[in-house]
Amino acid sequence: MLIVCLMLEHTNGIAQPKNDAFLRDLLLANPSPVLQRVLAQPDTFQYQVIYTQIDRNKKGVPSFKSYYLNVDRNRYFNPASTVKLPTALAALEKLNKLKIKELDKSTSMLTDSSFPGQSAVLTDPSAKSGLPSIAHYIKKIFLVSDNDAYNRLYEFVGQEELNTMLWKKGYSDARITRRFVRMTPEENRHTNGIRFMQGGKLVYHQPPATSAVKFDFSRQILVGRAHYDRDERLVNAPMDFTAHNNLPLEDLELMLRSVIFPESVPLSRRFDLSAADYRFLHHYMAALPKQSDFPKYDTKEFFDSYTKFFFKAGKGSVPADIYIFNKPGWSYGFLTDCAYVADAKNKFEFLLSAVIYVNEDGILNDDKYEYEQVGYPFFRQLFETIYQHELERPRKFAPQWPKDFIPGSSNP
Repeated sequence: MLIVCLMLEHTNGIAQPKNDAFLRDLLLANPSPVLQRVLAQPDTFQYQVIYTQIDRNKKGVPSFKSYYLNVDRNRYFNPASTVKLPTALAALEKLNKLKIKELDKSTSMLTDSSFPGQSAVLTDPSAKSGLPSIAHYIKKIFLVSDNDAYNRLYEFVGQEELNTMLWKKGYSDARITRRFVRMTPEENRHTNGIRFMQGGKLVYHQPPATSAVKFDFSRQILVGRAHYDRDERLVNAPMDFTAHNNLPLEDLELMLRSVIFPESVPLSRRFDLSAADYRFLHHYMAALPKQSDFPKYDTKEFFDSYTKFFFKAGKGSVPADIYIFNKPGWSYGFLTDCAYVADAKNKFEFLLSAVIYVNEDGILNDDKYEYEQVGYPFFRQLFETIYQHELERPRKFAPQWPKDFIPGSSNP
């Protein structure tokens, strides 16, 4: 694999990758050829893995022990759709902080076009009401990783508020600069006017906004040996990701943990969510496309493991008793998944997060990535190794989940 990844490190020094011999030896014991091939080439595949064991005391309070392999917050990977998780959480927090009567995540949300490059959304046929809302956008984000749904939440929160919110919570390396549609940096600074309606009545109007946030782009990030530009011309130079989105794997896992186990995360690093918000998120983070009536998905295209990377190899199904609360991302040869796994039959749980880069020819934007041949099989073997270990690992107390924690058991 030909690849160049040049990154000018932070001025405060080069951090050493986090590695635990326990996790390395555990994975090396799996004879899977694809797993061993990846593990033997950390610079080529740029993988990072975080495995977190969860143990409960007799009162059900969880404790966490994390193990790392090749984890380096200074090694860039394109986070792709994983940034939809903090954006969804930020949208819910913003709603809660507005404290406006009749305004909640189910209120109809009409997006106007207020700046060149923007588009309006006044209806949503996939919603039961026929109208868009924060709740419906979040559903689509977790069910099938819908890009337009993310764009609309990005516009609601706003580039400046979204990033300053994350930085204030201690996620100083997080950076969300853009929608997932072709736009210039200037167009991404501008967000649409939005009207929230209830029964034909205006509940809240958010005027168009312009971000004044200053990003630190002093760290140059170049990936690959060549790339196709926006005009589909081959450029024989690495692709520049300096101003792209960024979200370190450790931060992503802590954000996920703050949703599943909020009391285990310092208050300053959590999002301001209600009990109803948590129930809603738990339901749709683990639900499968086939469990949704609005939207109604073609399950041949959006199969069970469409957004469950640990089972996606060969378009596999997700076992009935295993629930995966996650947010994956895939783009430019990078595959990422961050998941809380709950086995309802065998009564155990763990967190597993990973990223891999699969781009054998070193060319970006050519749609030739080894997702099916290497990426998804790697994720599956990684999961199988950890799952088997957890199946055999002794624990004093089994987790007891609320009845409404399991997707499909009740409405969130």
